[in-house]
Amino acid sequence: MSDGPGPPFGQGPHPAPPGLPPGGRPGPYGSPGDGQPAYGQPAYGQPGHGPPGYGPSGYGPPGYGYGGPPQEEHPQGTIVLIFGILGIVACQVLSPIAWVMGNRTLAEIDAAPGRYSNRSLVNAGRICGIVGSVLLGIIGAIFLVYFVIIIGVVVSAGA
Repeated sequence: MSDGPGPPFGQGPHPAPPGLPPGGRPGPYGSPGDGQPAYGQPAYGQPGHGPPGYGPSGYGPPGYGYGGPPQEEHPQGTIVLIFGILGIVACQVLSPIAWVMGNRTLAEIDAAPGRYSNRSLVNAGRICGIVGSVLLGIIGAIFLVYFVIIIGVVVSAGA
């Protein structure tokens, strides 16, 4: 059976490791070498004490958000959208141009992931260019059928 409760934790038959008081527990502020900074030294991770090149917050270089460097807009993104909208509304000749420019611009955006922020804008312009090109084809086919009918009527009336 048992002779009663054993010795308190840390005070067994083995002596305490070097650097610890006889009770086997460190003091309230830690002991040297246990991962605590020395007196007067800032702890790593405190604001203003990050690795070299980081800003005063200690969380990253100044001007950088969580995703790395700030993103810029692709210079042709707005042009693709404008051509796509104008291709649907006013001038259908701009629709194929918006479609081709949109494909090229999307390829450039996909080649440099994380660099550009206006992929959805370019994609919207490209889709407008596709819709405008389809409308241009339908309108062209309607005019072609109309002119064939007119020419057939004129030729048969003249004969």
